[in-house]
Amino acid sequence: MRLAILSMLIEGPKHGYQLMKEMEHRSGGMYRASAGSTYPTLQQLEASGMVEAEMQSGRRVYRLTKSGRKEVTDDRIGVKRIWDRAAACEDWGDAIGPDTVGLWGPIGLLVKESMKAAVRVGNDRVREILDRARLEMENL
Repeated sequence: MRLAILSMLIEGPKHGYQLMKEMEHRSGGMYRASAGSTYPTLQQLEASGMVEAEMQSGRRVYRLTKSGRKEVTDDRIGVKRIWDRAAACEDWGDAIGPDTVGLWGPIGLLVKESMKAAVRVGNDRVREILDRARLEMENL
């Protein structure tokens, strides 16, 4: 969370709600940062001198300090890893919701039976069946 916030602030000053919405957007809706995790992290970053805040239009807007900028540039691999993981989730946000929650049970059973079948007949045969099913779903 700490490094994600710092990396988003390198693009320019933002308030907490903007940071939460951007994390949600970058993860395709799969990750929704809460105020209970975002604001304490911002307070810790401010206390450690990584960010500074000022009031603008009734909101605390955060910007990186020199040490915050150094933290991001020193851990470019960590930043890349965070946003690569977020990008991998990008299209999941549209697939998960009230309309699809009823599928989790059958999907869980499919996973369980796939694993049991792989023990009996091997991964290759199970993979063929799963690939056919996936292609069929994609074509719907």
